[in-house]
Amino acid sequence: MKYIIAVIKPFKLDEVREALGSIGVAGMTVSEVKGFGRQKGQTEIYRGAEYSTNMLPKVKLEIATSDGLAPQVIETIQQTASTEAIGDGKIFVFDLADATRIRTGETGETAL
Repeated sequence: MKYIIAVIKPFKLDEVREALGSIGVAGMTVSEVKGFGRQKGQTEIYRGAEYSTNMLPKVKLEIATSDGLAPQVIETIQQTASTEAIGDGKIFVFDLADATRIRTGETGETAL
C-alpha cells in the first residue's frame, strides 16, 4: 500500500477530487495548510501599501491506496492540479505498512 500526500493550490481541489473519484479513489483527507517552496511567498498590495507574505495558502490531500492504483493516483493529481505555473505544489509518496478500519477491524487493503 502507498500513502500519498499532495500539496496543491486551493482552487484546484474540486477538480482534483472529481478526477480522483473517477479513477476509483474512495476517500481522502483534506486539510487547509500554509507553506512556501521555491516561490518564497508573494508580494501583495492592500489599501495602497505593499506587503509580503511568506506563507501561502495551500490544500493538503492525504490518500491511502493500493500499490496498483498509486501510479494512476499520482498521475491524475499531477495532471489535474497543474497550472504550469510556479507554486503548483508537490506530491510525496510513502510506503504504508498497515491500515485498520476502526468500525470493523479490517486490516490491510480491505481497510482502505
